[in-house]
Amino acid sequence: MKALRRLRIIGAASGIGAQDVACADGPVAFHRSQAWRELAEHPAIDWGRTLFAPAADGQGRSARIAALCRHLADEVEATLAAGDFPLVLGGDHSVAIGTWSGLARFLGAPSGLLWIDAHLDSHTPESSYSGAVHGMPLACLLGRGDKRLLAIGRPGPQISAAHTVVLGARSYEPEERQFLAQAGVRVIMAEEIEARGFAACLDEAAAIVAAAPAGFGVSLDLDAVDPALAPGVGSPAPDGLLASDLLTAWRWLAGLPGLRGLEIVEYNPDRDRHGATAQLIAALLAEAAAA
Repeated sequence: MKALRRLRIIGAASGIGAQDVACADGPVAFHRSQAWRELAEHPAIDWGRTLFAPAADGQGRSARIAALCRHLADEVEATLAAGDFPLVLGGDHSVAIGTWSGLARFLGAPSGLLWIDAHLDSHTPESSYSGAVHGMPLACLLGRGDKRLLAIGRPGPQISAAHTVVLGARSYEPEERQFLAQAGVRVIMAEEIEARGFAACLDEAAAIVAAAPAGFGVSLDLDAVDPALAPGVGSPAPDGLLASDLLTAWRWLAGLPGLRGLEIVEYNPDRDRHGATAQLIAALLAEAAAA
């Protein structure tokens, strides 16, 4: 596969998959922020399009999420076909269904996926305590869930369970843990990171996802970071990753040859005290562009 020319940001401005809808404002708020203005002239970064969920017009949430994810999958596929590197900026984590479905369609095969998150996001409508779709995208990508949210990119699962890793989870329900164990997904919980060290856990995770024959992606929910360092997130959970560790990991992952796409989600500008989370996003974009 030829080298990609530039980092193309695709905004996915939706909060309808979450209980707190403020993440819908994340992409536009970041695009207007001082943190972005300092990056806007970067020669290797292009802000492409910002996509919005369709108006309700009598449609339910899942139908609207499905419509946005189909549009997002098309945009990701088109970005790759043009020779650019997609970075999706959300929006609640339900948009991941579109991001990685688009990659699967472009590759013609399921990808590997490193899911960096405080949560497992692996509920189905039957197991969910809240009914919020941002708690279900990983299950959907693995082929289980609301039929409207499945097979958007290609028939069957959009990602390979054997080459998928969840890193940093610390808030979850037992049904999610059981589903991922049955699917064969490696889950590296926060307590394992504390026991083994972040670097060792990252090495293991990267080896698993990078072994996917078609390539892999990285989906980052900003709530993986400790909320004292990144407060502007949709579902904060205490005792998260250090921002410095995440940036080091991001820099290394962005340079791996099998990487095909990146995603940063759950930016909630309403909670972003002093713009700390926007600054973190800008730093992540700069690291990805440098790689």
